[in-house]
Amino acid sequence: MTRNGDAAVDGRVRRGERNRDAIVDALLELLAEGVPKPPVREIAARAGVSVRSVFQHFDDLETLYSALVDRQLGRVRELATPIDAGVPFAARLDRYVLTRSDIYEHVTPVRRATLLAAAASPTLQRGLADAARDHARDVTAVFKPELAAFDHPGDTRAALIVATAWETWDGLRRTQRVSVTAARRVITSIVSAVLAPPAKQ
Repeated sequence: MTRNGDAAVDGRVRRGERNRDAIVDALLELLAEGVPKPPVREIAARAGVSVRSVFQHFDDLETLYSALVDRQLGRVRELATPIDAGVPFAARLDRYVLTRSDIYEHVTPVRRATLLAAAASPTLQRGLADAARDHARDVTAVFKPELAAFDHPGDTRAALIVATAWETWDGLRRTQRVSVTAARRVITSIVSAVLAPPAKQ
């Protein structure tokens, strides 16, 4: 193949990648705007492509949802910077709550719409399960030294996961309508109480 031919192929590949990214971005934007099940024609219009182009890049909506889940989990993992378990507890707690609150504020609009759409989507259900596993793993690693002090660390771990879960954050922000700063204080207080040194018998 000539150099011009190679350039043409490369151009088509790059254009295809841009279109694919635009389609995923469009779906994310629509979900963030509170549209739980955007019609394909609306996704295509937002992405600036044809409906046919959507299905050239994705076999069906589940395939598109899979790309969406990968994109969203990737963003969350970028924001969830590692926290050294050797750092003093107070500093670890402050950093962890700050990091989780930033993540939750970022993902909340899409998360709410995803929960509505997940009932009919095995892919979105798996994505939510993956996010829950990531959260449980991270919070366990960050507070491993404190958990080791309990006779029943599994119970304490479960309480810690609930205290720092997105559902708890969303309840504070949406149901109780507290500010981000106040929600951080509440979560910090709950985690501190959960991880208070167990009373000696």
